[in-house]
Amino acid sequence: MVHIAVCAPSRPLPRADADRLAALVADYPQLSLQLHEQCFAEDGHMAGTDEARVAAFVECANDPAVDVVWFARGGYGAGRMAEDAVARLGPAARTKQYCGYSDGGTLLAALYRADIGQPVHAPMPSDLAREQGERAVRRTLEWLAGKREGLEPSLADAGVPVVAFNLMTLAMVQGTPLMPDLAGHVVMVEEVAEYAYAVDRLLFHVVPALAAMGAAGLRLGRVTQVPENDRPFPHTPEAMARHWCARAGLPYLGAADIGHDADNRIVPFGLAGCARGQ
Repeated sequence: MVHIAVCAPSRPLPRADADRLAALVADYPQLSLQLHEQCFAEDGHMAGTDEARVAAFVECANDPAVDVVWFARGGYGAGRMAEDAVARLGPAARTKQYCGYSDGGTLLAALYRADIGQPVHAPMPSDLAREQGERAVRRTLEWLAGKREGLEPSLADAGVPVVAFNLMTLAMVQGTPLMPDLAGHVVMVEEVAEYAYAVDRLLFHVVPALAAMGAAGLRLGRVTQVPENDRPFPHTPEAMARHWCARAGLPYLGAADIGHDADNRIVPFGLAGCARGQ
């Protein structure tokens, strides 16, 4: 039995989504689910105060009976608590998978830097609110139940460590105590709800830093829900990525099947498809 604990490092989870999640998990007899009450706390934008979010995450991560800590939802908040939370983790936290994406990438980065557990870019319970979002959430449940069909396709040929981040999240983590060493890694990025020029600006910032770190290359996931600017930006996201990779000397490796949508695929950090230590 795989025991999953859900907590909310960023924004709260609507109870209706929690009820739908519990019904889905019932289809997987090898999985059990516990939703921390903190998932429903509210402190303005976030799921409780910074300390409440730290405490809930640490409680789940340090519980020896828990195998997986699943982030309920993205939205800003994890950056305010990640450093304090990781500092409080004990031995039991090192045996777990940690699943999420978007703003949850802040915590995934911090865990990866600290070599704690297995961070995994994966759909979250809040994806149930998306069109066809149940398909995305089942992808994570099936991964946790032992299936590998939901993995990002390029992982089969990667041969090197891989990570996946929201582009804005990665840009914000760079230069902080949470940033992991990505030398030798393929870095996948995706973005949502940013102007096209802002995506270009993020790549201008992120790509040279990855090249200086010695990353193995960049893959670009989907860039979606791009707002319309008063003047059209003349470059596609792929053209932007190719441009900044060429300038920085970082190999551009093509597309990644990740994004803020129901087709978002799973990317375990490190060697493709494997928990570290396997």
